[in-house]
Amino acid sequence: MEIAKSMELAPHEALFIVLAYLPLFELLSMSAVCRSLRDAVEKDVLPWLNIVVEKPLNFRLSDEILSKIGSKANGRLRTLALMNCAKITDDGLQRVIHQNPLIRKLHIPGCTGLTPDGVVTAVQKLSDRQHGLESLRINGIGNMKKEHLERIQYYLQIQQERQPLLYHNYRKFQAYRWEEHGRVIDVEICPKCNEVRVVFDCPREECKRKRDDSMTGCRTCMFCTPRCEECGKCVKNEDLEDTVCADTLCSDCWIQLSKCNFCNKPCCSRHSNMQIASTGSIGWICSVCHDKSDGFE
Repeated sequence: MEIAKSMELAPHEALFIVLAYLPLFELLSMSAVCRSLRDAVEKDVLPWLNIVVEKPLNFRLSDEILSKIGSKANGRLRTLALMNCAKITDDGLQRVIHQNPLIRKLHIPGCTGLTPDGVVTAVQKLSDRQHGLESLRINGIGNMKKEHLERIQYYLQIQQERQPLLYHNYRKFQAYRWEEHGRVIDVEICPKCNEVRVVFDCPREECKRKRDDSMTGCRTCMFCTPRCEECGKCVKNEDLEDTVCADTLCSDCWIQLSKCNFCNKPCCSRHSNMQIASTGSIGWICSVCHDKSDGFE
């Protein structure tokens, strides 16, 4: 009886401070623990002002669920980051924008259910206010053409952005911190393939000089120029090195990284989880070699 009563007590005030820092998955999980926590999460607006949907929620997020989540901000939503949410359509996005016209950051990369026209409409609506969008990520939206990008740049009042963007830094950044790259929008026209994609600069000195001399060089998208996962330098096809994780490494980084005791291949820092401590010896073995060795036992 006493336990039941204690569960009905109001949560400690410190909880409301913590809620604002919880990722969406943990926030939803907490609301399912008990009635008092559910009420605390549901009635507090602060945790819902910045919505970031990543794995594993992105695979299950639908228009209906997004509308329910977006409504919790009571029209005050500031950040909407939907990472690879393939089930979200133009109608679902427009519904959330209608509910929350004050969105400042719109990150929808890899949302393949969206169309270029739907994205343009969303940007137009969010840019009609005095303080419009300050950060936009749309890489991976299918069939995005030059005319779509030009309309988006017009609404965002962007002339031309040439802030250097390095591949390895881009891969490490969190979804909702794109503005720290010093850019409003993530994509532009690739000088080589003329497609709307993220275009990367190169940290090599000779490539920097070409860029300073207004020469294109290797300033292209990742599909036109392979780049090292560790340092972001351009890598020629004949210089590609074998890795455990199948990511691209330049020769310098390949030499510096530790190797698997069996296959003598490294893996990039992003896939360090593929390293398994080797029992009885110094170093590690990769998960591929580990699985093969288990098969012979």
